[in-house]
Amino acid sequence: MAGPRVLLGVIGAPHGVRGLVRIKSYAARPLDIGAYGPLGDEANGRRFTVEALSAKGDMVLARVAGIEDRTAVEALRGIKLYVERSALPAAAEGEWYEADLIGLRAVGRDGRDWGRVVAFHDFGAGKTMEVSGGDGPAAMLPFTDACVPEIDLERGEVTVEPPSGLLPGGDPTKEA
Repeated sequence: MAGPRVLLGVIGAPHGVRGLVRIKSYAARPLDIGAYGPLGDEANGRRFTVEALSAKGDMVLARVAGIEDRTAVEALRGIKLYVERSALPAAAEGEWYEADLIGLRAVGRDGRDWGRVVAFHDFGAGKTMEVSGGDGPAAMLPFTDACVPEIDLERGEVTVEPPSGLLPGGDPTKEA
């Protein structure tokens, strides 16, 4: 696989003794975890063909080609599964894949250069967008409409409005 990749799931615990596995799916429809072709691991060294069998919430019970027993599943536990971005359907109007935002310029409404989008994180209290390399220090911004009011893929930039006190020069009247 070449180009940007999207995290689609993480291999979890085995289910039974015949090689079935639980996978935490990040696909919009969890059962689509294997619908986009083989998935690669984080280093892109191994490929996995996944057949989703059933789902409960975002947890999918699946069969991975070539995995026949519980011991083999245990060896895969924790592996992150990625798909090439180009294999996914186009995003709907007003939606995007996080992979499409990585590398975009982060610009304040006042034109200030806040750097580039380098990553997205979710530590349990909502998504954050990491920006780095601009006029200020690297920062984690809440990925909310208030802090990231505009995304323009054609211009290659996101508009950011850091909340009060988060960064030097942020809008003192703005709350996250």
